[in-house]
Amino acid sequence: MYEQKVAAVYDEVYLGRGRDCAGDAKEVRELVVDRFPEAVSLLDVACGTGAHLEAFRVLFGEVQGLELSAGMLDVARGRLPGVPLHQGDMREFALGRTFDVVTCMFSSIGHAGSVGGLEAALRSFAAHVEVGGVIVIEPWWFPETFIDGYVKADVVGGAGRTVARLSHSARVGDRSRVTVHYAVSDPGAGLSHATDEYMVSLFGQDQYEAAFCRAGCSVEYVAGGPNGRGWFVGMREF
Repeated sequence: MYEQKVAAVYDEVYLGRGRDCAGDAKEVRELVVDRFPEAVSLLDVACGTGAHLEAFRVLFGEVQGLELSAGMLDVARGRLPGVPLHQGDMREFALGRTFDVVTCMFSSIGHAGSVGGLEAALRSFAAHVEVGGVIVIEPWWFPETFIDGYVKADVVGGAGRTVARLSHSARVGDRSRVTVHYAVSDPGAGLSHATDEYMVSLFGQDQYEAAFCRAGCSVEYVAGGPNGRGWFVGMREF
């Protein structure tokens, strides 16, 4: 029930805050085409509710998704009928095939948990991308760019329903603890509230690059990206 509550308002909040998933997908497509013009298949790891995957489906001939959260997958399946969606952990999954592109959006890579988890995730990504294929990761903040004690508030609404999101981020060693409160006012369902708290690792640029290299990939950090966190773009070499 908790996962379903958070998943139900996730898109409303992030899309209402102005997250441009179609724009993100086009930027990823440009990064891919510059390196592998013939790319036609894509796997989105930690695909969440499928908002980015929906945009990728327009730009690539074949797409699939992988997500650990059952609640998020339920939303994604409703959004993307006919698209293969798999439940699994980014650090250890086996789909029995490879793709031209593997992506990991929304800074979800920060949920790998440790440097060992990051390296395991990159090995899994590399195992699912063709030699010469492309891996694109949207990272979380680096230790030196993370703002300890950062707070944010947003209120979004439509069709009579209003969702308020309050968040606080704090540094805990080499990770960040993010606490989010959602309050929902719905004409039919009334008032409801959900709290989400999770840890996101503060990997350094050198740690990302080392994980790519150990997975048999070249890597380039490209500045810009959503919220200014940039992109890591890797190519599988062997």
